[in-house]
Amino acid sequence: MEVPDDMKHTNLRGECYTLLGTCFYPPEREDLIRDGLIERLGHAMGHVCPPAAGSVIKMGDALEQYSNEELSIEYAKLFVGPFRLKVPPYGSVYIEEGRRVMGDSTMDVINMYREAGLSIREDFKELPDHIGVELEFMSYLAFKELESVQESCESRAIAYGKRQKDFLNRFLCRWVPAFCNRLRENSDNDFYTLLAACVESFLSCEISRPDLTLGEDSYSSSEVMQHVGENDS
Repeated sequence: MEVPDDMKHTNLRGECYTLLGTCFYPPEREDLIRDGLIERLGHAMGHVCPPAAGSVIKMGDALEQYSNEELSIEYAKLFVGPFRLKVPPYGSVYIEEGRRVMGDSTMDVINMYREAGLSIREDFKELPDHIGVELEFMSYLAFKELESVQESCESRAIAYGKRQKDFLNRFLCRWVPAFCNRLRENSDNDFYTLLAACVESFLSCEISRPDLTLGEDSYSSSEVMQHVGENDS
């Protein structure tokens, strides 16, 4: 039986969120290559967001260029420290006044996780509004929407679709463009600068979906795409 195009699209969107989220955790180069992350991401982006596919191809070239040690050092320099974070990967830093972590917006993120039936594991060492966690949450919502459609539960599918829109509106689209811009400004590592371009392109595709209406405080598609051309040329 042939899978409807809208179900394929939802499945591939979820895959994009999963794979992009993986890229924002400490890199294990050999695992990324062995698991075919770049190939899978390129395939999914080619269907749901063609403008991002070019960045993915270049990310693959960059992954071959750097050793795992080089990627790990760059990751630590950008996202870990040990001193001031060059590119904090936490939403509250960009949303809250005073650039603080674990602010009110972080509590709002936690509440959205709880409303979807999720919680952060006690042994998880990152904050709830880490970019990897937020991207994984969007993946979860997309796959739950798909699961609901497959089970012919229209009301549940609509509810999961609405949660995705709300999360984009209230969180990801409010801070990820600034995060990606800061990443480009503080790194000359092609893998991470291209990753920033890929995320921005994908978010632009997401908020341009005809069934998605964002609130007044969110970034428009043109604002998300403002800096993408710098790395796609």
